[in-house]
Parts: sequence; C-alpha cells; structure tokens
Amino acid sequence: MQFIADLHIHSKYSRATSREMDVDNLNKWAKIKGIKVVATGDFTHPLWLKELKEKLEPAEGGLFKLKKKKTKTRNDNWLPNGNKDKDDGTRFILSSEISCIFSKNNKTRKVHLLVYAPDFKTVEKINTQLGWQGNIKADGRPILGMDIKEVAKIALNSSAQCMIIPAHMWTPWFSLFGSNSGFDTLEECFDDYTKYIHAGETGLSSDPAMNWRWSALDNVTLISNSDAHSPNKLGREANVFEMDRLSYRNIADAIKNGADAKDNGNKLVSTIEFYPEEGKYHFNGHRSCRISLTPHQTKKVNNICPSCGKPLTIGVLHRVDELADRQEGGKPEKTIPYCNLIPLDEIIADSLGMGVATKRVKEEYKNLIKHFGTEFAILRDASQVQIEQASSPEIGEGVIRARQGKVHIEPGYDGQFGQIKIFYEEERGNLSKQTSLF
Repeated sequence: MQFIADLHIHSKYSRATSREMDVDNLNKWAKIKGIKVVATGDFTHPLWLKELKEKLEPAEGGLFKLKKKKTKTRNDNWLPNGNKDKDDGTRFILSSEISCIFSKNNKTRKVHLLVYAPDFKTVEKINTQLGWQGNIKADGRPILGMDIKEVAKIALNSSAQCMIIPAHMWTPWFSLFGSNSGFDTLEECFDDYTKYIHAGETGLSSDPAMNWRWSALDNVTLISNSDAHSPNKLGREANVFEMDRLSYRNIADAIKNGADAKDNGNKLVSTIEFYPEEGKYHFNGHRSCRISLTPHQTKKVNNICPSCGKPLTIGVLHRVDELADRQEGGKPEKTIPYCNLIPLDEIIADSLGMGVATKRVKEEYKNLIKHFGTEFAILRDASQVQIEQASSPEIGEGVIRARQGKVHIEPGYDGQFGQIKIFYEEERGNLSKQTSLF
C-alpha cells in the first residue's frame, strides 16, 4: 500500500497555534488532505496527552485511531467519506518536539528535536524524566535547558523503538545547522549519539536538492513535514511511503533505511515539498527594512543591512552554501525523489485574484474536495481537463503550472513568507474567455 504521512504538527497547547488543533479536527483535515498517518505532536503536554488517551485507541502496531463516535458533524457534506467497506480512518503516531537551549563548545545552542514513541507507556517514561529537567506544562513544545543528546538518551532509554529526528534542520534559529545557533556537523551536536540520527527534516525553506549538495548528509534520510499550527496547513509538506503492512515499526524502518530500502520492502517513496523560496527563511534579509538579499549580495555588504547597519538574518540558502561541498545540481549516488507543490487554497486564490480567506476561495475549495475526494488527489493526480470541468480553466491551469514548476516566486526572508504567483494580472479571466469561444 502507498500512503501519505505528515510527521510534524502541533496541538492547541503550543504557542501561536490554532484552538482548532485538536484530535477531531486533525482527523477531519487529514482526510480532506488525503493523509493516512499524522503525528500527534506535543505528547509532552499533560492536557494534550490526556486528550490523546481519551480520544484515541490502538490500531496497527504502534499506531492509533480515533475512537468511533455516533454523532455526525453538521454542514460537512463536502467532506470525503472514503470506502465504507473498510476501515479507512486516519492513523496517529505519537510525537513531540522539544526545544533545547544549552551551551556547547563556548556557544549558546538552540535546537529543536522531534521525538516519536511507539506507545503511551514509553511517552510517560519520557515525560517523567523530562519533567525532572524543566517545565513541560508551560507549552506544547517545551523549552528545556539541557543538551540535545541528553533528550535523545532519555528517549532511547525509554524504548529502543523511539525515533529522534532533528526538526527543520536549516532555519536560522532553533535548528541543528541554523546560522545563529546551530552546529557545523552532526557529530559536533550529538557526539556518540550520532549513530542514532537516521533522518533530518528539510524544513519549509529548503528542499532535498539543496541538502544533496552536502555529502555529510548522504546517509541521512530527508523527510518533510508541515509543522502545522492550524488544521488547514496539514500536508503542505509530507512523505509518501510504500509498505505491505502499516505499522510504527515499518514506518521507522523505512525512514532508517532511506534510499537503501529494498524495492520490495518498507520504503519512503518520495517527499512532497513547499517551493523552498516560499519558506520564511530562504534568502538573507532584514524584515524591518524590507531588505532581501541573495548569498552573493550579502557577502558584498559583509552580512550587514545596507539600510540600518544591523546584522542581517542569514537564511537557509546561504547556510547551505557555506557547508556544501558539491556544486548546485550535484547529488549523491542514491536519492529519494521529491516534488514541489503549492497548497490548493493558494492556487485557487491566485487563479481568482482573491485572498486565501475569502468566501469564494473557500467555496471553490469545498467544491473541488467534494468532487475529487482529497486535496492530494487534485494536486498530484487529477488531469487539467478534469479540474476545469469541476471548476474553471484558470484553476485547472493553476494546478498544472504549480505541478510543473511554472511559477514566479519572490523568496521569503527573515520570517517573511515568500510571495508566490502563478498568473500575471493580465492573464486572469482570459482562459475562461478563450474557453467560452469554443
């Protein structure tokens, strides 16, 4: 079976997160997106863990599903129903993100780590020990003043089946290789625990091709996840797996084996990526002065904002350039394919020349989901003709252009998302007019 998994999200108990990030909405939006396995996020938070225990029940080995309810949500007739002859519900994998702030090699480090556990018993062991180190009740993503390898040690001692994966490896703050507080090698960060680091999360501002430029990551499986703070952001990045039987262990094996996975075994088939230019930290810059610079331009100004004289925030592309030992386009012998996609609501909004939150865009989104079943079915599989027949020539053309990379992007920088455009202003409406002539 082939399925899509989003392995990094947050609950409503994390800072700057939607109140709708609860179990029911995660289950609902995973179905809308076409995601089979979604991370729970935030298992370290006592209230969220309580909700997870109350609302989830065991499914396939190490995975969980929503307990059956008799009540039915009203006004949701546009939602995908799936095949009623089989259990097609969302599966949850227990996860959390830990923010570690510590001093190492005479420098303050701020690194985020994803931790996955196979059962609630293991989660309780981890939480007990982390609770001795700091306050895990204050936020869904706890901030702990401890060396990141100590978190890895606690997780792995709680269960050898735990997975530990550096989150959004390249972002300037709070990441493994970030320009402001990160390391220059895996070994410098994890010491003797490096052997347990089988994967790394690319983050929204980088894609696999950028990571392929650094041979130090050749044996690290590159995964991609949404890091969603609201339900509709699920799947903006995700992973496509293929396996005979769904389970926590098989997902872990597929991630561990990466590009070396056997053709007939559990494997990561591909990743689904943001266009990295759309990420908040792709270019260098200074948001307050609206200064955005390439790595080459930044070197000319010595990393200083030419407007105010303050240091620039050094972005992901620049940081990759610093550590890379391959030219752009270079890559290791074995790689896992990927594709760049744009979320459907953004495509619809651009096609119509409207804001993502407008009523018209939301209605078009619901109409397409009702027609095709899931967002990924539209973004990855539906033909242009099929989409046009269900909506409009502009939206059909928009999906195909996004799929083919025919987009225009003003790269993001210093916490500002990149601005992505599919159509020029004068193009909108012309396709519908042309279609009406025939």
